[in-house]
Amino acid sequence: MRGPAGFFLCSLLLVAPHCTEVATQDIQPDPKTPCANWMGGAPGYPGHNGLPGRDGKDGKDGQKGEKGEEGVQGPKGDQGEIGVLGREGPRGFPGYPGQKGEKGEGAFVYRSAFSVGLTERAPHPNVPIRFSKIFYNEQSHYDASTGKFLCSIPGMYYFAYHLTVYLTDVKVSLYKKDKAVIFTYDQFQKNNVDQASGSVLLHLSTGDEVWLQVYGEGDNNGVYADNINDSTFMGFLLYPDLDVN
Repeated sequence: MRGPAGFFLCSLLLVAPHCTEVATQDIQPDPKTPCANWMGGAPGYPGHNGLPGRDGKDGKDGQKGEKGEEGVQGPKGDQGEIGVLGREGPRGFPGYPGQKGEKGEGAFVYRSAFSVGLTERAPHPNVPIRFSKIFYNEQSHYDASTGKFLCSIPGMYYFAYHLTVYLTDVKVSLYKKDKAVIFTYDQFQKNNVDQASGSVLLHLSTGDEVWLQVYGEGDNNGVYADNINDSTFMGFLLYPDLDVN
């Protein structure tokens, strides 16, 4: 293909594209016509999904909605644990008095007492002095005929005597069960009236006897009593023994 023929072919090849471009420009249809795409290529495949975009800004709060209807009451829950003990509250006002109770059974009260005085002058020595003036002897535990107190309730007793002394000296003793317990002596002063006294606590058992008597011979027998002077003897139960029925 060397020589004139080759040259001609090369020229033809160079001119052909230019003519095709001109022809294309001359005959390109109007894109607005229905036949605008009659020479278009086949549709391509859809592209891949793009990356997610960034979060947008929060929108403005909407208006407050209307209050909804009250719901149905739920079931009762389990009982909770006992709470911590609270502080003590202030003291309240006094309450109203209660009703009067029924009368109880009265407890037995043990009583034993006597108080007596002398009516005769110069009682006999070494024998119980008989105090025949009775001030109190409700339980009759003192015997005026013998001058002795007889214990009927065992327990603790108090005894005392107050004697007027006149004309001669006095020496007396308090006896329990034929035994002298205490002694009292008073020396008489001429042309004067004296007083002699004594007291003692004794525990007595049932049947014990207590009395007062002039001790010794008649020289010590100045116990005196008249309408304005008294000589007295007394005793009473302080409390009984616990085993008394």
